[in-house]
Amino acid sequence: MLTVLGANPMHFCDGFSRRNFLKLGTLGLGGLTLAELLQLKARGAIDPRSGSKAVIYVYLWGGPSHIDTYDMRPDAPVEYRGAFKPIRTNVPGFDICELMPLQAQIADKLALVRNLKFNPNFHDPVELFSGFRKPTEAGVAARPDFGSVVSKLRSGVRPRDLPAYVALDKTAGYEFRNGPAYLGLAHKAFVPGDKLESLTLRRGVTLERLHDRQVLMRSFDQLRRDMDTGQGIMDGMDSFTAQALDMITSPRTREAFDVSREPERLRTRYGDGEALRLLQARRLVEAGVQVVTLTANAESKTWDLAGPWDNHSKIFPSLRQELPQLDKRLYALVTDLYERGLDQNVAVLVWGEMGRTPKVNGGAGRDHWERVGFALVAGGGLKMGQVVGATTAQGEMSVNRPYTPQNMLATLYDNVLGIDPATTLGPDGRPMYLLDNREKIAELV
Repeated sequence: MLTVLGANPMHFCDGFSRRNFLKLGTLGLGGLTLAELLQLKARGAIDPRSGSKAVIYVYLWGGPSHIDTYDMRPDAPVEYRGAFKPIRTNVPGFDICELMPLQAQIADKLALVRNLKFNPNFHDPVELFSGFRKPTEAGVAARPDFGSVVSKLRSGVRPRDLPAYVALDKTAGYEFRNGPAYLGLAHKAFVPGDKLESLTLRRGVTLERLHDRQVLMRSFDQLRRDMDTGQGIMDGMDSFTAQALDMITSPRTREAFDVSREPERLRTRYGDGEALRLLQARRLVEAGVQVVTLTANAESKTWDLAGPWDNHSKIFPSLRQELPQLDKRLYALVTDLYERGLDQNVAVLVWGEMGRTPKVNGGAGRDHWERVGFALVAGGGLKMGQVVGATTAQGEMSVNRPYTPQNMLATLYDNVLGIDPATTLGPDGRPMYLLDNREKIAELV
């Protein structure tokens, strides 16, 4: 719910605290209030020509098999090549699995990076979201999410009544992000509820009552400033609150989340259930949200460990179910973005936290393989219709020097969002570069 918080809540004479008095809606944000998630306008290290740019982050939770999807080995021994055959796409040399015929039709709108090397900590894909390993190993150097950095550095170039960073992920409580780390709670992802009650006023609270509460809130905020100990706790509270109120009172905010406003024909193209989150992601970036994350096939029940792509066993029956679903959804999203002329401004990134072993194991599955994996990219003004990198004969590792998730993030920061990867941010006056390896994926730019 929308609540303006202070370190020590003040109480009215009737026993109600200022905190309780100012509750306006039901904006539940994973334990945070909307006012805490909205931030001061921050400029710096931003290319003003970058305009309204955005990234849709499609996470394949569990580590998808590269050798059964986008880097197939039909001539390898049977224990390597798997159960499926490759098919040609409309781009020479861009062969993919036969279970993804729709993507084969739009390979000219895609770019495939086949030579990524990962450094995960089991299944926590913090590396994908920040460029660094999970915070328990990073210690005080824990880095903020990609979306949190964008929220911090691009807050001045987005609509005031929309959050910068929205997470549509549903992973049964599996928390895989660093979060905003040292950037503060104002830059944590906004996680909407299923029914979006969070974007409405509580029953009985009219706009007139909302205005009265705003006036009272400002008087208490001035008192709190007088009591501030110089730590800057109240700095920016007016801006946070104003943006929170804008979101609550703006019809555009709720409409951006509402896929029912799309034609039935388009909803059918995406599919139903969790597939509609990709359509929701498109609506959000079109409205002005800058980073949207979601997890593909999160609702699947075909996996045996951490996620639907963690195929230690029964990999081929699992992929036979999941790949056509993924194919349909990615085809719908990419073609939708192109049809709307959003392909230059919106990048789609599809990847998981690792690849899988080239050799099939005794349980007819593939195990964790950090040495190589893939990323699929679309749009964002990047160079499409190509395959970047190559792997060895059995798909064990990159032929030449591999790229890493930091190289991918550097590309998105710089060439899509106009953020200089050499920007420094950090806790307690200790600046750190956004990324240690700021080299971009040259073929994409």
